[in-house]
Amino acid sequence: MVLSLGVDTGGTYTDAVLIRDEETVIASAKSLTTRTDLAIGVGKAIQAVLEKAAVAPAEIAMASLSTTLATNALVEGQGGRVALIYIGFREADLGKHGLHDALKGDPALVIPGGHNHAGGVAAELDVDALRAFLAAHHGISGYAVAAQFATRNPAHELEVARIITEVTGAPVTCSHQLSSKLNGPKRAVTAVLNARLIGMIDRLIGRAQDALRNIGIDAPMMVVRGDGALMSAEQARERPIETILSGPAASIVGARWLTNVDNALVSDIGGTTTDIAVIRDGKPMIDPAGAQVGGFRTMVEAVAMRTHGLGGDSQVHPISEGLTGGVTLGPRRVLPVSLIAAEAPEAVHAALDEQLRMTAPGEHDTRFARRVPNVPTDGIDARAETLLARLGDAVLPLNKLLQSRLESSAMTRLIDRGIVQVSGVTPSDASHVLGRLDAWDTEAARKGLELFSRKRSGNGARLATSPEEMAQKIIDQMTEQTALTLLETAFAEEAEDFGLPPQTLARHVLTQRALANHRGLLALDAALNVEVVGLGASAPSYYPAVGECLHCKMRLPEHAGVANAVGAVVGRVTFRRSGTVTSPAEGKYRVHLETGPEDYLDADEAMTALEAHLRDVSQDAARTAGATDIHFVTERDIRSAQIEGQNVFVEGTIMVEASGRPRVAVE
Repeated sequence: MVLSLGVDTGGTYTDAVLIRDEETVIASAKSLTTRTDLAIGVGKAIQAVLEKAAVAPAEIAMASLSTTLATNALVEGQGGRVALIYIGFREADLGKHGLHDALKGDPALVIPGGHNHAGGVAAELDVDALRAFLAAHHGISGYAVAAQFATRNPAHELEVARIITEVTGAPVTCSHQLSSKLNGPKRAVTAVLNARLIGMIDRLIGRAQDALRNIGIDAPMMVVRGDGALMSAEQARERPIETILSGPAASIVGARWLTNVDNALVSDIGGTTTDIAVIRDGKPMIDPAGAQVGGFRTMVEAVAMRTHGLGGDSQVHPISEGLTGGVTLGPRRVLPVSLIAAEAPEAVHAALDEQLRMTAPGEHDTRFARRVPNVPTDGIDARAETLLARLGDAVLPLNKLLQSRLESSAMTRLIDRGIVQVSGVTPSDASHVLGRLDAWDTEAARKGLELFSRKRSGNGARLATSPEEMAQKIIDQMTEQTALTLLETAFAEEAEDFGLPPQTLARHVLTQRALANHRGLLALDAALNVEVVGLGASAPSYYPAVGECLHCKMRLPEHAGVANAVGAVVGRVTFRRSGTVTSPAEGKYRVHLETGPEDYLDADEAMTALEAHLRDVSQDAARTAGATDIHFVTERDIRSAQIEGQNVFVEGTIMVEASGRPRVAVE
């Protein structure tokens, strides 16, 4: 009997599951994710699942981790302070392709250098400017390096990385190591995001490994990539960007394993996001353009996933415009009032009671702040330092913490860096008030929704007359926004082009009237034509109403609340490596490798050499990750042209995939 442990660390909960012989779930458990020290939540979830199954730690043969932390960080704009070294491009290029947004005000240096499309040197690398930049900037948690045509010749990226390591010792991400494709600006965005995530994911994996050792589990630990495959913990620490959509990808793998469904939409609701993907012919769809999350299009190979800032802990915003008013949800996650009250009951209830005694609603009602320990604060400004000093280790209401409008901006920067967390009214609080959830402090949730219901619409009326009415409005809004996200995905994946963007089609008056089964001179009907697999701990609370709205079968499988952890266990180790052969001159065939270009006199010889290299590299990566019984799949794509009646080689690309099951510990 082989016992495998799957762990998923989400924004709110950490899940653990035990699977026997890759066939049967024998136990599952949950614990609150402890951002102050992730090992606490991981350890509690593992201890709970071992106790449920009456299993000794030494019996665990493999452990695997999936996480939504990287995805959540990008959606919420969080992460460490980074710097970009942009080689061979123009200063104006920083304003294009989302680089300014990805940098979020962090420093960048544009210097001469880079190569041309054939791998030759385009300009000499300006090393002096680089060294001056490094001397002038401090408090950088990770560097991103992106050079023009680095996938054709990475020499300048490697030299810059060497100098940065020598001078600063900080981790460096080179764009050519993340993708072999052209498109320097897109590789640069991917490298920046990778550098921003390194500290966060390194802490998560390190503390998860600590938790396993402390419990007595001596088994190899794997991490789920964004395409649902597994890699080693060490590989994930070097390339954390590949863990974006890790949790959602694991949920797709888990959904397929739990239901054996061949064609469906899979919708996974967590605390921060709702992640929707398509299963066709039993396989998750892979996004050919690269993973998109938090508004950024990356070059990370991942499941075709639509990630929306919509979850059980999404911030509820009042809509004051118009005569009726209402609410909208997300995209930022906040601590539910019921949760922060469970952690600091005296401080929270005292502040809520004081706010309830006020005759008019306050701007910061229900809003509390707490510091997240062990998060680096390098590079924050003086105003932010003042706020942190005032906050200390306490839980404080924002109306007492913030003393000016300027401090509100400083607070936003601290939240973006993940240094401070704030609370607010959420769908989880609404579920407590309606009796659908009792995990935390229901009385605090009632007080929070009473305060929120006092906010006014455009005609001066309250948003709701009671906490229960306010809670139902929030849940109804969750149903509406979830249904819209599912419709957007369906329109986006339709083979037929309807002539309008998916978002417009989902909200179009005809679509909405058809879902309501309009009957007049016209009879309009609309429905999803595939079933929806609902995943996540809160799916049973929200998704039956979504199925009714979309007139589709809503499947809520057993163990749906821990599907991510299930998927973390049942995946395979898979590594894909690709490369290119070009023809820079007649009779010359150039293989572009990480060590630099190599020239051959014969096209077939060049392609064979590239394939052998990619096979070795992918096999080494799979073995390093702990794969056994490795199998290969190879794809070739050769472009040629007819010139004077002859077929002339233009360019060839090769993709080699190495895959196998992860090695398990044996006694």
